[in-house]
Amino acid sequence: MESNKQQSLPTRVFINDVDRYSSKHIAQFLATFVAGEGSEEAEDPSASPGGEPAFQVVGTVSASAKQAEESFLLEQYESPTRDELLERMLECDVVVYNISETASQQQVEEASWALTALQAEMENFKSQKLFILVSTVMTWAMTKPQNQDETDVVLSEEEYIRRRPHISFRHHRNLEKLVLKLHGGKKSQLKGYVVASGLQYGKGENLFHYFFKVSWLMQFPKVPVFGQGTNYIPMIHVNDLGGVIQNIIEVKPKLKSKYILAVDDSKNTLEEIVKMISYTLGSGDVNILPQEEAITMKAFQPEELQFLSIDLRLDTFMIKDIFTLNWTSEAGMVENMRSIVKEYKDTRQLLPIRMCIVGPPAVGKTTVAEKLCSHYQIHHITIKEVIEEKITQLKETVDSDDADLVSEEVSAAAQKKLETLNKSMEMNAGRLADHLVFDILQDKLHSKPCSNQGFVLDGFPKTYEQASMIFTEEVTENDDVSLKTPVYNKKITPEHVFVLNASDDFLKERAQGLPQSVAEELGYTQEEFTARLSRYRERSTAEETLLDYFDEIEIHPEHIEVTTGDPEYTGVMKKIIKMVGAPKNYGLSPEELEVESRHKEEGRRLKLAAEAAEKKRRNEAALAAMAAQYEEWQNNLSEVRRQEEELLEARCLPLRNYLMKYVMPSLSEAMLECSKIKPEDPVDFLAEHLLSNNQEEQH
Repeated sequence: MESNKQQSLPTRVFINDVDRYSSKHIAQFLATFVAGEGSEEAEDPSASPGGEPAFQVVGTVSASAKQAEESFLLEQYESPTRDELLERMLECDVVVYNISETASQQQVEEASWALTALQAEMENFKSQKLFILVSTVMTWAMTKPQNQDETDVVLSEEEYIRRRPHISFRHHRNLEKLVLKLHGGKKSQLKGYVVASGLQYGKGENLFHYFFKVSWLMQFPKVPVFGQGTNYIPMIHVNDLGGVIQNIIEVKPKLKSKYILAVDDSKNTLEEIVKMISYTLGSGDVNILPQEEAITMKAFQPEELQFLSIDLRLDTFMIKDIFTLNWTSEAGMVENMRSIVKEYKDTRQLLPIRMCIVGPPAVGKTTVAEKLCSHYQIHHITIKEVIEEKITQLKETVDSDDADLVSEEVSAAAQKKLETLNKSMEMNAGRLADHLVFDILQDKLHSKPCSNQGFVLDGFPKTYEQASMIFTEEVTENDDVSLKTPVYNKKITPEHVFVLNASDDFLKERAQGLPQSVAEELGYTQEEFTARLSRYRERSTAEETLLDYFDEIEIHPEHIEVTTGDPEYTGVMKKIIKMVGAPKNYGLSPEELEVESRHKEEGRRLKLAAEAAEKKRRNEAALAAMAAQYEEWQNNLSEVRRQEEELLEARCLPLRNYLMKYVMPSLSEAMLECSKIKPEDPVDFLAEHLLSNNQEEQH
């Protein structure tokens, strides 16, 4: 009973560098793998109690990763010391060291140390541990066929002894040898396996990301292929690589070889791979360029080009005959490109944003549409420009002299289409028939740029009938006709519909404020504008309106009021962005980000300089005010002193006059007498003299 309980415990797996593409997805695969999943054992309820994952995954991350802890990891360790790292590995049943993504000698040295450290601790193991080295087919890159005269040779897994590495991957091959030298007996406490992985793809892409990105963005008319493109590339989906490692852990007793090639069944060249990426995401064309251009264009680093330059065709029997793989992409990237592209978009959240802006004339639909296209990096669609673009394309196709690019059939079809459009415009006073407009618009909305990034429909459609003709799909026999919601084409129908509203007075005032030339160009002269506004109001009160159509398919329009207080549409943009959410694309290019960063830095410096100048100005103003207050205080103080002196002087004047008239003469006379007689007590003499004189004057 205790034994069964012990067996049911999840296997603890250590994986290095789980913040890197390959290790992250291997870890995620193992952490979410349920024992028996994808096999006959899945029906056995005892295979995994409660359907719980068979593995507990822990791993290291670099300090520079700056990411939140991955939910699928039991534990993660940020840049541990070697002592800490060894302690963490000793806690695990399986140690997976992945060195498949880089030629870095440092990573190889760390893996070598880990293997040596585990070997030194083998005597202390409580149970057998497994060391799996995930290496790369670059250790086969220079392998020659046994018969030099043979061409198109496929090397088999059994020939691994003969493998010869690319010069930059000799350290990888040496480490592989160390792992293969581990004693593989039943009594050995440390068993080792080498997995030579093909170039990995899937789950958002890594090495092949450049080709996916330029195709999705349609940066070039033709997607670049660097080099001749005729080299065969051994590959494997990163999920399938995770499945190989899971199988090694679970079926190791059955493995006769400790060297496993992990490649899918594809035998595709680089050109075939890039062409299929371009076809599925972009124009479908490729451009063969010298390999040096990849560095000039900053498309790849030299180390990445080493991977893309490999020319090998490999075959494996181990994962086909012994392993039970629930393949994600057994036939390879080219055969499974549509699902790989979907995976790529979902992983990177590259989802199209489709919007429609409607409202009365002069309300600002085009201004808002252009701002939204700039913010979300999507495409601005106006009926006039779409028609002009289509006619230009047809003319270029008809006039093309390059037979390789334009076949006679394509040219004839373009000529016929162009004649149809011209005839329609002749019959309708320069306007196209509605069904032709709808066809052109649908082609545009189905185009790769609109499908990849999205669009803003500016002021069209205008009526219920037009929207129905453009977006509604025909009901087939397989469709459920009882559905209440009409069947519509989700690939081209807007997800968000915004109605800009304003009063007639506001709109007329805005139209009248335009320069005459602009008003004539836009059809906003007084007579034209009044008629257009009247037609819009009539359509809004029709029995079935455009907004009714969107309501029926449960895409409910949002109404936004445009006012004179928001001339730059800042408030309108905030409301729309809040409802739509963040952009779902790559955003700005590195060059644009650099320019934006410089602008932000310049703005920050200007702001700091302005704040410093303002602070200095305020300080100087405060000092000037203080100086003025001090000067005023001094002046007030001087004035107070002057007034006090005048008051004292005025008060002292009567007393002085009395003294001068009555006291000073007697006192002077007494002092003269005193100086003549020179009495012994001058003070008594003066007092008696003054007293006697005063009495005489009174008589």
